[in-house]
Amino acid sequence: MSSDESPNVPAERDRRHAVREKAQQVQAQQSRARRIRTASIAAGVVAIVAIAALVVTWTVTSVASQPLLNPSNVTDDGFVVTTVTGVGSPDESGTVDDEAVQSLDAVPTETATPTPTPTATPTPGATEQPVVDIRVYVDYLSTGSHDFQLANVQQLSKWVSEDAATLTYYPVAMLTAKSNGTKYSLRAASAAACVATHSPETFFAYNNALLAQQPTVDSDGYTDVELADMAVASGADSPKVVRSCIEKQAFASWAKSATERALQGLPDTEDVALTGTPMVLVNGIPYVGALDDPKEFAQFVLTSASDAYYSTPTPTATPSPSATPTP
Repeated sequence: MSSDESPNVPAERDRRHAVREKAQQVQAQQSRARRIRTASIAAGVVAIVAIAALVVTWTVTSVASQPLLNPSNVTDDGFVVTTVTGVGSPDESGTVDDEAVQSLDAVPTETATPTPTPTATPTPGATEQPVVDIRVYVDYLSTGSHDFQLANVQQLSKWVSEDAATLTYYPVAMLTAKSNGTKYSLRAASAAACVATHSPETFFAYNNALLAQQPTVDSDGYTDVELADMAVASGADSPKVVRSCIEKQAFASWAKSATERALQGLPDTEDVALTGTPMVLVNGIPYVGALDDPKEFAQFVLTSASDAYYSTPTPTATPSPSATPTP
């Protein structure tokens, strides 16, 4: 019996050895597969990072290569009103009676005191009334800007049309964060700059429309398409150019920079900086009266005009030469 069983021992040992070799081969294959998979993943991550870095570099380079667009027809970040056509009467909340629409011709004029001989030679233009300078810093989401515009649009129009005052608007974006992330103040200021650049004669009408139809604070405000529609409805020249400018937010960076400059200080003032909107300056002096009272504002303007008149140096009268007596 023992001689018959002895040959089975090597065979069993060979099978176990074969199984071990097979297991080692499988393990080696799995190890190689893991290394290949790990290397592939690492290569993929590196590729993704490289692509992301390339995209970021291209974006930053593209932005940096684009020049900061500045609007035309701008002086110290403001737009002078050249025409008041296209502005209708305010709605009920901004109706102004005829008595409130005052003329700056009411500024008192000094009466020359009669002087005996020698006779004074009149100087041409000595009694000419100085033009009042009115500047309005406006945020198109500011309720105060809305109230001031509706209350005073009629008499502002009258003063400009009579060449009694210069009127300049300065679009700023102080309430950019108050429109649910749409940055409406910034976009509206950019849109106003687009109209002032490409259709300056309709700027006053568009400025008035933005304020008269002002959206509420903490709302999304108008879309860029709607802002462009309003510009076209205001009679903008070159409507396609104006629409493209508005929808591309071409002057948004300028509006942001202009706001920052105004917060640092206002030109031609004695250390006055923008603290809120609207900020209205008359001959460089801030108006601190009621924004919705056109009579109070008109009185402030008249007083400023009078002060400017009396502070203007009067040329000294040149005496006429006396006749030489004949002997």
